[in-house]
Amino acid sequence: MDKLIDIESALVRSHLEALLIDKSTKKNIIWATDSYAELGDGFSDKSHLTMGLLLQHPEVIKPRILKSQEAQQARTRKKAEVFTPAWLCNQMNNYCDEEWFGRRHVFNVENEDHTWTVVEEPIEFPKKKTWQKYVDSRRLEITCGEAPYLVSRYDVSTGELIVPPKRRIGQLDRKLRIVNENAADYDEWVKWTIRAFESVYGYEYQGDNLLIARINLLLTFLDYYLERWNKKPDNRLLNMVINRITWNIWQMDGLKETVPLGKPYEPFQEVSLFDAPSETDNEEDELEAVLCKIHNWRGKETTLFKKLKER
Repeated sequence: MDKLIDIESALVRSHLEALLIDKSTKKNIIWATDSYAELGDGFSDKSHLTMGLLLQHPEVIKPRILKSQEAQQARTRKKAEVFTPAWLCNQMNNYCDEEWFGRRHVFNVENEDHTWTVVEEPIEFPKKKTWQKYVDSRRLEITCGEAPYLVSRYDVSTGELIVPPKRRIGQLDRKLRIVNENAADYDEWVKWTIRAFESVYGYEYQGDNLLIARINLLLTFLDYYLERWNKKPDNRLLNMVINRITWNIWQMDGLKETVPLGKPYEPFQEVSLFDAPSETDNEEDELEAVLCKIHNWRGKETTLFKKLKER
């Protein structure tokens, strides 16, 4: 259990810089929590996560289940951080799929003891719907924490690994299973796996949770790649996947649609030529809120989440 998330592993360490990027600010994500302030400079709530400091204190990046009870309770009080058990994520994801497919028990059958039985046969699709449409269908996990609705490498409430991948119940897990069952060759597999990553989104407030969510998506990609091809992916493909992950799993205050802890967003107001600049203008600029951006991969454009929400 102590290796559910290991930022010192070769794969994560070699791509850690990229996993820390905030696409909205073009800087690194911030902690947005005072849980680690006692560690000193670089660990305050507004400090950016950096590779150097993280590798000096790798023990701070660990799933909620491995944090002390006191730390868990403190984060629940301050940020309402409660992580959902895998059986409940499965139940809710099954409901989404029941709506999409028009039938029950598509990927698994829920048991009374909160376990589930995997449907082993290849998934069949209803008329006028294709496996490609399912892979492209968009999903968003709000306040995603470690992203248990998207990927289920482990049960966030117990720390138990969920293996093999076919037993997993996340929304991205289901898309990757579909790709594994239907892609005829390597090129088609890569194309639709990338599209699967482009179709799932999630935002999170606290920086350590966000980094864990991103790592979980990356390790999920590795699991399915190894299962299908029995070899490790090259760096070019990994960088493509990481770029999708860092765009689609982003840091945001969901109430303000901004990067956390910035100045509250206000609509643009014209400033008179005769308004005298304040001595604190420069300080205010540093605290100005940044509206979060997301990428529309099908439309090949970047837009503000706020504008997308307004539509």
